[in-house]
Amino acid sequence: MARTKHTLRKPSKSRRKSGSDPGPSDRNGGASTSNVEGERKKHRFRPGTRALMEIRKFQKSTNLLVRKAPFVRLVREICLDLDPGKPHFWTGYALMAIQEAAEAYIVHLFEDAMLCAIHAKRVTVMPRDIYLARRLHGET
Repeated sequence: MARTKHTLRKPSKSRRKSGSDPGPSDRNGGASTSNVEGERKKHRFRPGTRALMEIRKFQKSTNLLVRKAPFVRLVREICLDLDPGKPHFWTGYALMAIQEAAEAYIVHLFEDAMLCAIHAKRVTVMPRDIYLARRLHGET
């Protein structure tokens, strides 16, 4: 028998009056699990749909992906680790250039790691994919 596509039936407009014929859940003594009148079920996307929507959104935009303040704190912390006790001053444009370069590098690395995962017949990126992508780039 061929499979056919089933369509959802719309619920009837008339509601049962309380005290009339009890519903199936009332017969069992349990609470009714149906929605309250006027309340609709929350819309849920199928798995993966939301991720694809986010990917398309971020590919269209030119905004930075990492917030500026946490990135600035990270840069200053790294500077203090490399040269402690010496104050470092950064211009806004220099920090923006570093952030642009860092995000471009990370996006490129994850693209290559995704290709490694797909080559291994997986859809999930694992640490070994990132290690392989870095190794293929010539990094240690």
